[in-house]
Amino acid sequence: MDSNELLEKIDLIRDRMDVSYKEAREALENAGGDPVEALVLLESQFDEEPGRLKDLKELKERWTRKIQGKSEEVVSRLKEIMDKGTATRIRLKQGDRTLLEIPAGVGVLGAAGILMSTELAVLGAIGTVAALFNRCTLEVEGFGEPPGDEAPDQPPA
Repeated sequence: MDSNELLEKIDLIRDRMDVSYKEAREALENAGGDPVEALVLLESQFDEEPGRLKDLKELKERWTRKIQGKSEEVVSRLKEIMDKGTATRIRLKQGDRTLLEIPAGVGVLGAAGILMSTELAVLGAIGTVAALFNRCTLEVEGFGEPPGDEAPDQPPA
């Protein structure tokens, strides 16, 4: 067995069983180079070593808690971004006439759709050229200030 094949088998065992390089190699040697047999040997060792199995369960629980904490952080950040996107408005105007007004979040989703679809990209390019020829302007209002956070025009008397 060449060294690349040996490394691939050891990596496979390490990924599946969360063991050290040394443990994976010893198990592979004891199994005569068969990775499936090495996995079976390692599982039987874990059954005989309740402390090791407990450590693996604790590790899994720790990772689960860490991932859940990060996911809550990501969800709250996404909510904050959506709130800012809703507060920010994009207007397409021709002179004083407003042709289209959408929340910035919808505009971002549309831009993502354009990047993912060739047909939408062509349609977006045609729309942009048409807007330029018709002397349309694009206005962005709010710049991410959530509703109710606007500064008053006049200080209270």
